Amino acid sequence: MNSNSWLLVLTLALAAQPAPKEWTAAEDHRHMMERLGITALRPGPSGNEQAPNHANYDEARANPFPDLPEVLTLKNGRKVTTADMWWNERRPEIVEDFASEVIGRVPTNVPKVTWTVAAAMETTIGKYPVVGRQLAGRVDNSSYPAITVDIQMIVVTPAGVKRPVPVMIMFGGRGLPGLPGFVPAGSRGRNDAGAATGADSPATEQLIADGWGYVAISPASIQADNGAGLTKGIIGLVNKGQPRKPDDWGALRAWAWGASRALDYLETDRLVDAKTVGIEGVSRYGKAALVAMAFDTRFAVALVASSGEGGAKLHRRNWGEAVENLTASGEYHWMAGNFLKYGAADAAFGSRNAGDLPVDAHELIALCAPRPTFISYGIPEKGDAKWLDHQGSYMAAIAAGPVFRLLGARDLGRSDDYKTEKMPGVNVGLLDGQLAWRQHDGGHTDGPNWQYFIPWADKFLKHTPAARRGP
Repeated sequence: MNSNSWLLVLTLALAAQPAPKEWTAAEDHRHMMERLGITALRPGPSGNEQAPNHANYDEARANPFPDLPEVLTLKNGRKVTTADMWWNERRPEIVEDFASEVIGRVPTNVPKVTWTVAAAMETTIGKYPVVGRQLAGRVDNSSYPAITVDIQMIVVTPAGVKRPVPVMIMFGGRGLPGLPGFVPAGSRGRNDAGAATGADSPATEQLIADGWGYVAISPASIQADNGAGLTKGIIGLVNKGQPRKPDDWGALRAWAWGASRALDYLETDRLVDAKTVGIEGVSRYGKAALVAMAFDTRFAVALVASSGEGGAKLHRRNWGEAVENLTASGEYHWMAGNFLKYGAADAAFGSRNAGDLPVDAHELIALCAPRPTFISYGIPEKGDAKWLDHQGSYMAAIAAGPVFRLLGARDLGRSDDYKTEKMPGVNVGLLDGQLAWRQHDGGHTDGPNWQYFIPWADKFLKHTPAARRGP
């Protein structure tokens, strides 16, 4: 067969491909329930404290499953006593459980991403001169042309640098004035870590002043933040517009995958020190930042802010948002389909709950070890709602500590008793180790913590701030 004949065969085959399914989130959610044999899910608690089914905020009832999976015990019962055992035996077990049951697997056949610079300019961030570039990452869709995925991001680095700089990849709406795709700080839909809070400069300005660069990446350009989008975006492209399998990735893993592709690009950028690239996010993007840090060991540092259930919060805690909220049709798309099993009231396999999960949030944090990982929260009085379970996230960080120590890093410097350890006071940072915690006195943002995060990261990444750097 000659080349023209092959081209004709390929053209006809592509033309015969079905269009992407146009489902609502409810339809997709119901399809996954049927596939798993689930006939009824338990309703999640309400965030409205006046509602009859309001979330629990009574610490006496907060720990119905008090014993967490042991992070340093293999499935065969052997204790993990060396770094080699962690890397070669225990860590792969935890990774597999998260991939199968919680956040889903990245398929082996995800297409290649090709980055192009769409625009570039020189401008200033505050008083600091910078170089900004708008990039698009085109995902190869030759196997299914009906879906196009172009990852949108902006790369900003200090102007005139003499050596490669560290960079923070930040999920959400920051950008650069004058470049397409810029979203002003504080715009709708963004819990903006870059927005000024009181006397704090925007995070972007603090980073540039210290000699860092930053990347603003658009999660929506990777995968939509709703169940109706699961047959589109990168998840839909790989599945050729068809519904997910139960262990397929959800949006959190897809957003994290997109951040890893951004890191691929930065590894080719002569202005960037690719060994000191960090990841940051707030709220749902805080969840994604933690997933990215946990699963891609190339990330050097993370700022995980106000991440709550599905992020740093323990699933086993009965406080605020619960597993049942994440298995409902409004949020299930963040997770693997298999995660729905843990909200099942009635199913072919019986019923399951948070206590049946093979892993919990402390193990997601542990996957980041020994790399510097900063857990950030605000306070409910300013809008970082009790719903997020600050104490449950602190407990998870405490329980992750033994892995950091095993790998030669420092943890929070407290005991390992996650059942009794209580959060330090507001604005009291535990910042001496590679695992760090600070609850600031602001709201649903990490804005007030950047002034602490940057010098903390500088210390562990051995980065000399620009103000102290010689010519």
